Amino acid sequence: MNRRDFLLKSLSASVALTLVGCGKTQTSGEHASMPGMADKNAGAQATQALAAMAVLPQGLPLQGLPLLANQSMAENTFKATLTAAPMQYEIIAGKPTEVWAYNDSRTPLLIELVEGMTVEIELVNQLSQPTTLHWHGLPVPPEQDGGPMEAVPPNGKRTYTFTLPDDCAGTYWFHPHPHHVTHEQVFRGLAGALIVRPRTPDALAQLPETHVFVTDLKLNADGSIAQNDVNDDMNGREGQFLLVNGQYQPTLDLNEATRLRVWNCTNARFLNLQLQSNAASTVALTQIGTDGGLLTTAQTHSELLLAPAERAELLLNPTSSQATTLKLNAAAYNQGKMGMVQATPASTLVDLTLAGTAFKLPRALRNIAPLGDAVHQQRVVMSETMSMANGVHDMKFFINDQQFDMNRVDFNSVLGVVEEWTVDNTSDMDHPFHIHGGQFQPIGRAWLDATKGAPTQYAPSWKDVINVRSGESIRFKMRQIHKGVRMLHCHILEHEDAGMMANVHVV
Repeated sequence: MNRRDFLLKSLSASVALTLVGCGKTQTSGEHASMPGMADKNAGAQATQALAAMAVLPQGLPLQGLPLLANQSMAENTFKATLTAAPMQYEIIAGKPTEVWAYNDSRTPLLIELVEGMTVEIELVNQLSQPTTLHWHGLPVPPEQDGGPMEAVPPNGKRTYTFTLPDDCAGTYWFHPHPHHVTHEQVFRGLAGALIVRPRTPDALAQLPETHVFVTDLKLNADGSIAQNDVNDDMNGREGQFLLVNGQYQPTLDLNEATRLRVWNCTNARFLNLQLQSNAASTVALTQIGTDGGLLTTAQTHSELLLAPAERAELLLNPTSSQATTLKLNAAAYNQGKMGMVQATPASTLVDLTLAGTAFKLPRALRNIAPLGDAVHQQRVVMSETMSMANGVHDMKFFINDQQFDMNRVDFNSVLGVVEEWTVDNTSDMDHPFHIHGGQFQPIGRAWLDATKGAPTQYAPSWKDVINVRSGESIRFKMRQIHKGVRMLHCHILEHEDAGMMANVHVV
């Protein structure tokens, strides 16, 4: 019997676990260790009813992301403050919801930087638990990367300072990364968008740009943010509402070809992007960029999977001066959830109309030089164990058979050396793999069981997150440019916080 079947049978025999579901979650004073599922089972309480889908307004025009203002007058310098604090507003009319936000903004903030800039951003922590600012995907020094080793205590402050290198233009984001509670701080609202612009205009600089920053919201009927239940901890949290720039199923009217940046900033939801016409037929998606910026040439897809924390750039190109009605959907996706849980259902992200003159894409968007031959080889194995010993559901997540220890070095890398990394997923569900320190070049993917299919190769690109399906192996090349200790982990945040993370020491 495989682990998923074992778990399904175990949970079926212990229906109380799935009915009770939502137990004691971590409170502001419980930073030292993450409460496991056994704690939730022991302290379980009745699950609150979730809010009905009709309670949120939909069909409103898509609002832009508020820009974080640059307070510096110095050339090529960006300076600002981000205050993380609770705030209340009515998501459901008449029922105030407490969320955690940066600078009291109901909408995720956007930071725009330029290659070569010196950045100084002060974090002010007005939460009741430690927090950090992690600059997801940016090539910054480890001590400025917002890892759990550098947590800012409640009522504390910390200024992050770094200088961006050349050739790092791309689509990034920022979020907390404290030990054990990253998942909670993100699902309560702490996440924002970050774009690095090139020093000189790129091949698509003349196109107007629209931002689609996707989060999800698990909301109780009384307006409170729902706590995680056992299934959330096991498979990763998914809310009933998929939000775009903080809105539910907004509309977007475009009168010309548009560069669309899409962020998947959910805890655990896989966005299987699909463009659908009025006639419910699929329209090809034109992908022009990944996490780390433009591709060398555009790629077309019937569907484009964005795992948690992945980003993509798309070209929305009119085919007529007459408006065409389209839906940008997240189609259903089966990531191999465990237990008595359904696969991720389909959801509409944005209803849009598109009209105007078609844009002629350049044949070459960008040059990406290969990293060259690898000097070192590194191997990561992602796995999990589960049991129902003594009637208590217990699940653990591992990197190379070990759970994360902040004080242990798991991998050693050499500064400036090209390494080839292999990541094997021997667990029962997909895991999006993320490594800190900058971008990597994917090489190829293959099934661990070769009878399931032939290996596939990647077109040149820069990425910092890559999905690894159950029973799959992926390979990439990377060169670390800063000394110090940084992390690699699964970017399903519940899995990361439960131990599927490791330290890399760059010397």
